[in-house]
Amino acid sequence: MLTRRKLICLIAASLTASARGTRAQQTAKVPRVGILIPGVRDSAQISQNIAAFESALRDRGWIEGKNLLIERRYAEGHSERYHNLAIELVRQSVDVIVPAGGPASLAAARDATKTIPIVMVASSRDPVATGLIKSYARPEGNITGIVTLPAEGGGKLLELLKEAVPTVSRIGVVWDLTVAPYTVSKQIDTAARSLGVELVALEVSGPADFNRVIGNAKNAQVDGLLVASTPMTGAYRKEIADLIKMHRLPAIALFRSQAEAGLLMTYGPSITDEFRSAATFVDKILRGAKPGDLPVEQPTKFDLVINLKTAKVIGIAFPQSLVLRADELIQ
Repeated sequence: MLTRRKLICLIAASLTASARGTRAQQTAKVPRVGILIPGVRDSAQISQNIAAFESALRDRGWIEGKNLLIERRYAEGHSERYHNLAIELVRQSVDVIVPAGGPASLAAARDATKTIPIVMVASSRDPVATGLIKSYARPEGNITGIVTLPAEGGGKLLELLKEAVPTVSRIGVVWDLTVAPYTVSKQIDTAARSLGVELVALEVSGPADFNRVIGNAKNAQVDGLLVASTPMTGAYRKEIADLIKMHRLPAIALFRSQAEAGLLMTYGPSITDEFRSAATFVDKILRGAKPGDLPVEQPTKFDLVINLKTAKVIGIAFPQSLVLRADELIQ
């Protein structure tokens, strides 16, 4: 027969066990990673990048559906949707947000939370100059990750275009206004001055603007183009390349896929490799690292891709020195 003392002890033991069980369940909470994705589910390029990210997470022991949940949110080519999608991820109590849609998705994630860690990827704007981080070595705050294009990278694109076509004197910058108002960095402005070229803003707000803007480029005495790489110009890279070829203009951009679509040349890092690197940041954060303590990375390998088929169509004869330096020739 239970005495009052034994009954109290049993109840206390039961409550202790229950508390331990609750703590164990809390400890075993499956972490969530939220991804802001620029396009649609069946986009080949986007699927390749996200697959590389998820594969790199698996390599580090994070198995979706077992010890990790991934919340994917697709903007379907509409950058104005990032704001609501980012808020939705915050409400889902994700542990990390990966804005994979360039500066627009990064800005939306930053505006949605100042506490949830953010791992930037495929973002070409200088995060120090835009006030996102304190420094590359020690970002502080809740943002870290990979910057696609170092500050001096835009200047290098101008140098390569001028080397390919020495007669270029006015370079039109095809600029996506859905990302940010037109601006050029100090480094690009300095490079343009040293090369003796003038930069002309060719602003677009949507795909319907490409035909008009590129068609009017020659009327503005533009004889070369720099296509700013954004989710929109990436999604419509084939249409843009076809228009530029039709108007026989030499053009350069950042990502290999744009040269594959028919642009004259590209010089930049592998975006797929960046997504693999982003998984490394996510892994460290899920294991307890603070984003503000993780140095922001910049790419160290850039590939020069030249489309010789396009060069023939628009009547460009590449200097042999440049052809020999190319990492890939499309013939």
